[in-house]
Amino acid sequence: MDRNPRPTTAWQSHHNRGEILRTVVSTADERLDGVLPMDLLGVSAVFRDELDLLGALSLKWHTRLAARIERELTHGPTDLDAAVIAGWRSTARELPGVRLILDHYIDHPTTPEMGEAMLRSQAKERVLLAVLAGKAPADLGLNDDAARVGALIEERARAGRTVAADARELRRHRADVRPGLISRLMAALAA
Repeated sequence: MDRNPRPTTAWQSHHNRGEILRTVVSTADERLDGVLPMDLLGVSAVFRDELDLLGALSLKWHTRLAARIERELTHGPTDLDAAVIAGWRSTARELPGVRLILDHYIDHPTTPEMGEAMLRSQAKERVLLAVLAGKAPADLGLNDDAARVGALIEERARAGRTVAADARELRRHRADVRPGLISRLMAALAA
């Protein structure tokens, strides 16, 4: 009997990390408390620490944000700001738990290294918003002026809404829709 487990391949590690990250996102969306779910099974096995997990969540947020904004822009809007704001809001509705976690750790980092990383991530996001809204050149890099413009766009995207309230509303809407959909499917299968 082989007592030594087989070594984990790079693919298995990547797959496990992806699965755990999906669980983290799902849990964050359920809890909506803005706190990293480090207590989940497997998190400490695939993420070195809170900063590693925050980095993965930041990447997920930024990737989804860029895709949503690009989708808004492909509809040929005449108002780039409105498209960027709509993309930001859509992403916040899709990933409410992630957005709350990022906001929480920007405001309350647990280490100086985390604080620096989160501020840098926030600045990059804001530059992205400014660039995609046509308010800053794409080749500018991380620029304080572009980040300030992006902060104003983000402020407009957040105006009058909270990520947690939007998420709770979406959850209520889904709960209202599910029984009707399931009932229709059951009726169709029975026919």
